[in-house]
Amino acid sequence: MATSIVDDVLWENFHTVVNMTSRELRDWLAVQGAGEETEELPDQAGPHLGHRVLEILGKRRSDLNPDDVDVMRRVVDKVASQRRDDLEPTAGDDRWRRRLMNIGHDPLKPPRD
Repeated sequence: MATSIVDDVLWENFHTVVNMTSRELRDWLAVQGAGEETEELPDQAGPHLGHRVLEILGKRRSDLNPDDVDVMRRVVDKVASQRRDDLEPTAGDDRWRRRLMNIGHDPLKPPRD
């Protein structure tokens, strides 16, 4: 049995703050990459950090590497710094919501039970 380099707390926190499914995040990043002047390739649209979150969502816990763990910590810290602890749905500035959604957190979605 392979062991994981991700502790239980980080694993749970990451999957709590990343409340968008991989499909929702992929679709969101594709929409975000579309602009009036240019349209990026769907697989390349959106910020790098969002794509890293997608990669992590597609991996088994035992397959994560130290870079993945760093990304998970960054995402958890970023969401925690911009949200209340209870993660209850919160409306806010559109740019704020877009920044959070770029890393897989929709502030209008209710927290998972």
